[in-house]
Amino acid sequence: MTALLLDTHVLLWWLEGSSRLSPTTRSRIADRSTRVLVSAASAWEIAIKRTLGRLDCPDNLMAVLDEQGFEPLAISIGHALEVATLPLHHADPFDRILVAQARLEGLAIVTADARIAAYGVPVVDA
Repeated sequence: MTALLLDTHVLLWWLEGSSRLSPTTRSRIADRSTRVLVSAASAWEIAIKRTLGRLDCPDNLMAVLDEQGFEPLAISIGHALEVATLPLHHADPFDRILVAQARLEGLAIVTADARIAAYGVPVVDA
């Protein structure tokens, strides 16, 4: 089974219990045998948007992720350099680093963003 990398919006939907996640995807994320990762890029994006007052998120995000059994994924220099090899299907720097991480780490991205599939990485529809 491929490990899953959650796109930032999917992480937020998961944390709020949103019905925007399909039952199949929700079940897959909830399955403790599934390796679920959250990128440092998502934490960075959340922190920025929280500071700007554009979203609510738990103050104790690290503890919440740990409680959920989600693994943190640091951004390496290799991940950052991989972004330069990506075609310009997407301008969002957070999504581009997630794609780079998925490519190098062999992960499937869980997302509702149809543009991600254009990169040829495995995608799980949210």
